Amino acid sequence: MSQRITILPETLTNKIAAGEVVERPASVIKELIENSLDAGATDITVEITGGGRRRLRITDNGHGMSREDALLSLERHATSKIKVDSDLDCINTLGFRGEALPSIASVSRFTLATRETGAPEGAEITVEGGRVRDVKACGMATGTVITVEQIFFNLPARLKFMKSAETETGHVADVIARMAVSRPDVAFLCTSDDRELLRLQRSDLQRRLAQVVGRESSQHLYPLQGTDEYVTIAGFISGPALVRSGTQAVYTYINGRFIRDKVVQHAVMQAYRGVIDRGRYPVVALFIELPPGEVDVNVHPTKHEVRFRRQSVVHDAIQSAVEEVLRSSPWLPEAHSAPPAPGGAAGQTYRERIAAAAQASLSLPPRPQYRSQPTDRSFPAATPPVHTGTVREPEPIFVPQEPQPESTGYFSALSIIGQFHSEYILCQSGSELVIIDQHAASERVAYQLLKTQCRSGAVESQRLLFPETVELSFSEVAAAARFSEALAGIGFELEPFGGATIMLSAVPRLIAEKEPALLIRDILADLDQIGTSSAFNEMLESLLSRIACHSVIRGAHPLENRQIRQLLQNMDQTDFAASCPHGRPVSHVITLAELQKIFKRT
Repeated sequence: MSQRITILPETLTNKIAAGEVVERPASVIKELIENSLDAGATDITVEITGGGRRRLRITDNGHGMSREDALLSLERHATSKIKVDSDLDCINTLGFRGEALPSIASVSRFTLATRETGAPEGAEITVEGGRVRDVKACGMATGTVITVEQIFFNLPARLKFMKSAETETGHVADVIARMAVSRPDVAFLCTSDDRELLRLQRSDLQRRLAQVVGRESSQHLYPLQGTDEYVTIAGFISGPALVRSGTQAVYTYINGRFIRDKVVQHAVMQAYRGVIDRGRYPVVALFIELPPGEVDVNVHPTKHEVRFRRQSVVHDAIQSAVEEVLRSSPWLPEAHSAPPAPGGAAGQTYRERIAAAAQASLSLPPRPQYRSQPTDRSFPAATPPVHTGTVREPEPIFVPQEPQPESTGYFSALSIIGQFHSEYILCQSGSELVIIDQHAASERVAYQLLKTQCRSGAVESQRLLFPETVELSFSEVAAAARFSEALAGIGFELEPFGGATIMLSAVPRLIAEKEPALLIRDILADLDQIGTSSAFNEMLESLLSRIACHSVIRGAHPLENRQIRQLLQNMDQTDFAASCPHGRPVSHVITLAELQKIFKRT
C-alpha cells in the first residue's frame, strides 16, 4: 500500500508556524520587543518603512548573543527561557516558545546582528525565506539589531491581506504603546518613514500613561491599589468623564504581559455598571500580579489569552478593587471632604454619587447657582431659600391651537396640547391623542437635512474659532488620515497634530455647539474597523444618523409653542417620519375608545 502520511519539510513547518505567530508587521514588532525586554534592554528603537511592509528594524541595548547562540535562535523551539517541563508552570518571561525568530525569518528577508557584553565583535546572520545565506563578523555596540524586509514576499496569499501603509503604521504604534505602558522604566522611540512617530522617555507609570493617552486625558485617571494573599492589583482607572466607544484604551496586564481576557474585561465593566453609559468603555491600566503557577499563558500563539486556576477569585478581586475607587468618587470635590454617613446612610450616599457620576458622564449642564446681590448695610444680607423639592411657577392655561390653514401635512395639522415631562409632545387629532418623542422627531429632521446636504455635494460645515485637539489611538489616527477626504464630505476637517493627536478645525454646522470632539472620536473608532472607501459609503447613513443624534436635544428640554409648531412642520417635510434614523418610533396614538376602555366608560 502507498504511504499517505509524510513528515513536512522544515521550511514548510516554519511557514505554518509563521501563519500563527506573524499576522502583520505589528505582530512582528510585538514578538521582537518581547525578546528585547527579556534581554534586559532599557532603550528600544523601532524604525518602519511603508507601515513595516517594506522594512522594519528593532535596535536594543540588551545583553545580546554570541555567534553560536544567534545561529541556534533561528532554529525552531530553540530558547533560553525554559529547559524542563516544570518550567512551564513558572514562566516569568514574555517569550518562551522559541518560535518567533524562525517564523519571522521564514517569511521575510531577515538580518540578525548581535553582540554580547564583553565580546570583541558581533555576529551578523542573513536569512532569506528561512534559508541562511551569510554569517559574518561585524562591529556594533552591545545589544541586538534585527532587520525584517519584504515581509511575506514568499507568501503572496498572505501578502494580499495586508492593509494600507497608514493602517499598518497605526497598528505598529498601538502595539508599541501597549508594550511601553507595561515597562515605564524602558525608553521607546518609533519612527515611520524617517518621521518620529512616538518618543517615550523613562518615567513612572503615571507619566508614561500621560505620554500614551495624552496629558489632558491623564488628568481624569485615578490610582488603584488592591492586594490579598492571592492577587495584587495596581494601576489607574478613569472617571466617568473619560470614556471611549471601544476597548482600545483598556490596558490589562498579567505579570507584566499585555492580555485581552474576557474574565478581566467583564470584571472591569461590572465595576463600572451604573457609572458610565452602556456601550462606553473606560480608560484603564491594570497590572495584575499572580503566582506564575496560578495562570496559564501557554494558551494561544499570540499569548493574548490566559487561563486562571481560580478564575472567580481573580474576577472578584479585580471588580472589588475598581469598585473601591469608584465608590469614593475621587472626581467629585465633595467626596474628599464629606465623611461617609454611618449605617444605612452609606448606601444612599453611594447611590447619590453614582447619580452624580452619571450626570458628569452625560455632560449635563450645571444647576444655576444663587449670586448674592449688593444690599443696604442696615439690613441683613438675603439668603437663598431652602427648597425641599422642585418648585415651578404655575403654567398659564394653554388653549389648543387650531390647525393653520396653510398646513396640509399630518403633523402640521395637529392641535398642540403641551409637553409631558419636557420630553414628549402631546397633540390632538380629532378623537386621537398623539404622543411625539421630541428627541426622535428632532433627530429625524436633522438626519433628513444632513442627507439632503450630502446628496447635494457636501454637508454644511462650520470652522471652529478655536480648533480642538483630540487624543486617539494610533490606529484611529491612521483611520483619520485614510478617510480624511470622505470625512470632509460630511463636514469634518481634520489635521495631524503629532503623535496620537489630531486637530479638529471644522465640523458639521448642526453639531458646532454639541461636543464635536466626542463625536469624531466615536466615528473614527468605527472607521478603524473598516478598510476601504466602499465600506465607508456603505456605513455613510449610519454616520449621518449618529451626527443627527448628537446635534439635537436630549432628555428633558422645555420647548416653546412656536418651537413645537416648527418641529411638527419640519416633520412633514421628511421622507419617512414614522421613526428616527435608529429605528425608534417617533409617535404613538391613543384613541378615544382606548381611553374610555381604560376608565371603564364603555
